[in-house]
Amino acid sequence: MDYVISFLVGGAICALVQIVMDNTKLLPGRIMVILVCTGAVLSALQIYKPFADWAKAGATVPLIGFGNLLFEGVKEAVDSQGFVGIFYGGLEHAAVGISGALIISYLASLIFKPKMS
Repeated sequence: MDYVISFLVGGAICALVQIVMDNTKLLPGRIMVILVCTGAVLSALQIYKPFADWAKAGATVPLIGFGNLLFEGVKEAVDSQGFVGIFYGGLEHAAVGISGALIISYLASLIFKPKMS
């Protein structure tokens, strides 16, 4: 049942984003920022954790999950290091995901030879 819930929640998030893209003039980059900020705000309001516990990967894989990850990292670093934690906490928590995305993107560019148009 976890797979079904994850699929439905992740699909609903993607469908909502597609509706926003089709019906507004917002550019994809702005929509991505809105999703990341939404995840951070939901985390700050302590709404995201119960939602993610229920929806599993359907909530943690989309960009709102990245916003949650950044927020949790900053919160933890600020609690332990003070003000300086604002600058490195989020990146420290998200380093593996960011590195993975960069490496896979680079390898894909070697395989598919993208062209600037």
